[in-house]
Parts: sequence; structure tokens; C-alpha cells
Amino acid sequence: MEVSHRGIELIKRHEGCVLKAYRCPAGVLTIGYGHTRNVHSREVISETQAEQYLLEDLKPVAACVGAAVKTDISQNMFDALCSFTFNVGCDAFLRSTLLKMVNISPDDRAIKGEFCKWVYGNGKILPGLVRRRREEAELYFE
Repeated sequence: MEVSHRGIELIKRHEGCVLKAYRCPAGVLTIGYGHTRNVHSREVISETQAEQYLLEDLKPVAACVGAAVKTDISQNMFDALCSFTFNVGCDAFLRSTLLKMVNISPDDRAIKGEFCKWVYGNGKILPGLVRRRREEAELYFE
């Protein structure tokens, strides 16, 4: 399964696009929609290149989610899980109770609460993550 246009738009909306290299809060050089591989400090890219980077960066995310989920899920569920994984990383997703619950019963409404647990940055609740998790959970159950 691949991330759909709708899933990509969700990720783009929450990642935002910056066409000039910058250091994220963790100090990592970043450009485009959260792209971090081989970024140079004075790099400037086009919107087209930012989208290309995003599509490339989503391939291992989709592979991670696809391999980890052992139950049948819908495209919306897959897209929501890929947005989540793009943000938190594959390792965190693989260790999450969210994944365990998806693999036991993908329609369990308690899964929404698992999305909503992942809203912290440096020990504080981040409003942007609250919005993102809410939208991911809504898409998952749509």
C-alpha cells in the first residue's frame, strides 16, 4: 500500500514547507517537508524538489507501516498511521501500543486515545501535535 494523496496532504499541512535549510528544534538541518538527509546549511530548494523529497521520505515510512501492520486496514487507516510514523519515526511506531492495538483489533475505538498520547515535546504538550493527532485519529476512523 502507498500513502494516498489525502495522506500526503495531511502530512504536508502539519509539517509545513520551508524552502531554505534551517535547524529544527532538535538542531538537525532540515528543508522542505521535514527532509533531513544530506541537507546543506545554505541549501535552497523549489516547491517541486520539496515534494520530491517528501515522496522519497515516505517510501520507508510506508514500508515500515506496511510490514508492521498484520491486520487488514483501510487506505484511511494506513494514511493516518503513515502520518503518525513520519512524525515520530519507525522505531517509535514499532514499539507503540498504538501498533499493538491496530494488530489486535483495528476498529477498536480506543485506538483514538493511543494517537492522542503522542502530543509531547520536551515534556510539554504541543498544540500543533494535539491538532495533528486529532486529525490522524479522525482520518483513521473515517
